Amino acid sequence: MLRDDLTSARTTNTQMASKLSPSLKALVNKASARPGQVPAPRGIQDLYRRLRGEARERKYGDRSWLILSAAATFTLNSPESLCRLHAVAAGNPLDTQSNLATAETIREVGLKCISFNGIPRTINCLTGFTENVENVDLTVLETRASRAVTVETVEATSRRGRDLWRSIYVPFDEKLEVKLAKAHPDLPVHILGSHYGPLLANPECDRGKLATIGRNLTSVVAISCLRAQTGVGPQVLSHVFGLRKGIEQGTHKEEFAGVAAEAEGIERLATDEGCEWLLNSVDAISGAIGSNFAQHTGLDGAPPKAKL
Repeated sequence: MLRDDLTSARTTNTQMASKLSPSLKALVNKASARPGQVPAPRGIQDLYRRLRGEARERKYGDRSWLILSAAATFTLNSPESLCRLHAVAAGNPLDTQSNLATAETIREVGLKCISFNGIPRTINCLTGFTENVENVDLTVLETRASRAVTVETVEATSRRGRDLWRSIYVPFDEKLEVKLAKAHPDLPVHILGSHYGPLLANPECDRGKLATIGRNLTSVVAISCLRAQTGVGPQVLSHVFGLRKGIEQGTHKEEFAGVAAEAEGIERLATDEGCEWLLNSVDAISGAIGSNFAQHTGLDGAPPKAKL
């Protein structure tokens, strides 16, 4: 008898796990929750071209506009727009090398966006981009992982993360770590051990065809993601200062070794005028694609009331 009851319970649990009611599925996909990705808006390629033109005119370098555009577009959850961005940045559809390098750059930006946007948007956008990008032979995209942390690399990974953290937040790096630990003791542990070390800092191994987003362009990723995300002004400000500090420390000279135009470009981007252009460019992309962060209603369907 007991065996029959257990079998019946397992069957019921299996049925519950494998089938959702129509009303629950409808609620999951409720339009006001914005469950899907954002299609590419009309004119998005023209906007990307404009930003490329402005970056060249102001001599901010050829990489900065692509990095900020990709980071903002990942944040706004529009893989179709990423494909449009790739077409603009790569230029000639017959230039195999340019198309491949641009795709790898966009993929790497998407990976680093995890630290600022979370995992789901990067998964969905990278998948959508990789499956639909044109003029790229998918069989030649890099397939070897480069960021696995092993017993042999764990100390070096931790050191790189700590160095990057210090570079961005000095002279407040230690105080900030203490403050984060007061919020939750594992918060700085996770930020440094799971993000700054393995993801935001770059490994020292041979990474094949994978793109490298260095110290200062990583700050551009951070600023762009956070600005497009909205609601995190203090973090935007911190990473604007982080970009400034990277230039003051001279890290851009190593980052862009042998490419003087890019090194000088990131110097200009870190000025007041350059940072204003960066933020305004992200705002323009956000205005074109639209915010994908849902404004939820209350249980009665009305907008939530402000609490004084």
